[in-house]
Amino acid sequence: MKLEFAGVVVVVFASGVLLAQNNPFVGTWKLNHARSKYTTGVAPTEITATIQIVGDQDQVTENGTAADGSPISLKYAFPDKGGPGKVLAGGNLAENPFDGVSGRRIDDNIFEVSFMKGGKEMLHNQFVVSKDGKTLRETIKGFVPVGNSVSGVLVWEKQ
Repeated sequence: MKLEFAGVVVVVFASGVLLAQNNPFVGTWKLNHARSKYTTGVAPTEITATIQIVGDQDQVTENGTAADGSPISLKYAFPDKGGPGKVLAGGNLAENPFDGVSGRRIDDNIFEVSFMKGGKEMLHNQFVVSKDGKTLRETIKGFVPVGNSVSGVLVWEKQ
């Protein structure tokens, strides 16, 4: 029995590794402030996002510093194939209006993520990975944690 169980764990782990290798979003991404442009709102001073596959979920952890010097900390997960997910942590939750997240895969290199509050979409992001997998372009529109409008294009570079 132990040998059979160990084999299942290896197969599941190997499947996760294969999924991660086929997912161009997986990895650590750092915001390139100079190449990003906000049309409304204020860009963070710096931010890093780590995307990993945990089971059948894309798990995203973001950490950085907002323009006002306050820390940015957000963790969420959603099915790799798209659908409703969960906000797992959000820094100062009193300032975080998001109580839901949902992802939707458009194709191999395009994914959309929506953040909700009370079932209403507050923030919509579209992510497009370059063909070489080195750059991630994020188009953002909606409202951020303090309720301010934000829109623009962020450029992330794979680390």
